[in-house]
Amino acid sequence: MTATAAEDWKHWSDGRAASVSAPHGQLALTGTHWLEPEPAEIPGLPGRWWADAEGIRVRAEASDGITVDGAGAPVDGDVLLRPDSDPAADTATLGALLLVPIEREGELALRVFDPAAPRRTAFAGIAAYPYAPEWAVPAVFTPFEDGDAQSVVVPNADGRERPLAVSGQIAFTVAGEHRTLTVSRSGEWLSGVIADATSGIDTYRFRFITLPAPDAEGRTVLDLNRAYLPPCAFSDHFICPFPPPGNRLDFAVEAGEKQVLSR
Repeated sequence: MTATAAEDWKHWSDGRAASVSAPHGQLALTGTHWLEPEPAEIPGLPGRWWADAEGIRVRAEASDGITVDGAGAPVDGDVLLRPDSDPAADTATLGALLLVPIEREGELALRVFDPAAPRRTAFAGIAAYPYAPEWAVPAVFTPFEDGDAQSVVVPNADGRERPLAVSGQIAFTVAGEHRTLTVSRSGEWLSGVIADATSGIDTYRFRFITLPAPDAEGRTVLDLNRAYLPPCAFSDHFICPFPPPGNRLDFAVEAGEKQVLSR
């Protein structure tokens, strides 16, 4: 183990804890409210909210105190909030609350992030295995034959099934075991959802991985020291995909993040 590799991992680990516990980080999510075409109330928020073909709309009075990011005054009347799938996505605030419109498979919802969320105030860190260099191994990425992403339907943490776009497989050998995992491509990077023999026992039910961009021969690195907890480990209001078929390793991956710690 080199000092540089261990220090880099420690910096990454500290950054993860800081990110999820930020005032509007993952631990602050208190609700994901799916919206219908008819205006309706959202518990705990003023105004009335609904979805249409352009995004989320809110009808409120200035005295309600809802302010769209970049606007000079609170909402007074009807306002459109464009979701995170739009290049010009909007957010809004209500006091300390952050309101984030999202779109998933054509459905629209409003997420509410509250710095005073109980899970954030009780956060005591992320339990993780110690860094071990043997869990960082070479991997080779092979895209699917047609080069296009495929869609596989997987369960999500909210109990619904949704399509997951996957782009190919990585092959690697770790802990004496040769295995493959199905991964997605996000820009140049690769990402995946995995489970192993520790899942649901020593670690959360499943974890995410990210790999650097493969070179022209598909070569990259799978560093399981950086297997990380999905957003739904920090708040029940996230909708995380479960591992696709074949991504449940039959041996223990004693590396990466394990569980959320609470006071």
